[in-house]
Amino acid sequence: MQWHRHLTWNPGDLGWRVALLFMIGSFLFALGSFPAYSQLVDGRVVGITFVVGSIFFTSAGYSQFLQAINEGNSGPFKLFAWQPKSVLWWAVFVQLIGTLYFNANTIDAMFTTFSTQQENRLVWGPDFFGSIAFLVASHLAWLLVCRRVWCVQRENPDWWISGLNYVGSIFFMASAFAAFTLPTTGEVVNLTIVNSGTFLGAVCFLIGAYLLLPPARTSAESTIEA
Repeated sequence: MQWHRHLTWNPGDLGWRVALLFMIGSFLFALGSFPAYSQLVDGRVVGITFVVGSIFFTSAGYSQFLQAINEGNSGPFKLFAWQPKSVLWWAVFVQLIGTLYFNANTIDAMFTTFSTQQENRLVWGPDFFGSIAFLVASHLAWLLVCRRVWCVQRENPDWWISGLNYVGSIFFMASAFAAFTLPTTGEVVNLTIVNSGTFLGAVCFLIGAYLLLPPARTSAESTIEA
């Protein structure tokens, strides 16, 4: 598979927008969870980084939803469609719901006056359910590519994208588990896992989003076209 992608400015293409929005959202999540960044900047700036990143994730998720429901559609462009018999529809719809949970999680995390119970309900809860949604969506996308539980298709970009997103979702899930605030201490279960899980998950989604871009043309192809 060709890893070198064609980096251009093409906002009129929905697939290009999906890739770019996911790349920006993933980058901001990776940046916000990078220890050096959180130590150098104010905590409120770190929080805003995650909020903005989640907004890009939601924009990308909805764009991918639009891409799925309008695929092969010869009629007017649809902004919503109910297609419960389609596995692809469920994958992008569940992922979109997950991004909305991350919106709630990152916005609520900006508040510093929550009690431990409120923290777990308003911050950890959306993080946990958002991570579950991403994991379910990634599993459905993986099944769409493989048509079974496991396969190896190293020359197929969709295999790499779905696999990277699956691994990224697992990292997000690990981060969510570790982010639970213990009532006895008021501290999260494991801050290292919270940050590393978010960072590694974001990196996986960043690479997967990059692979959504079209492959760059080789010199031979350019010569033939000329």
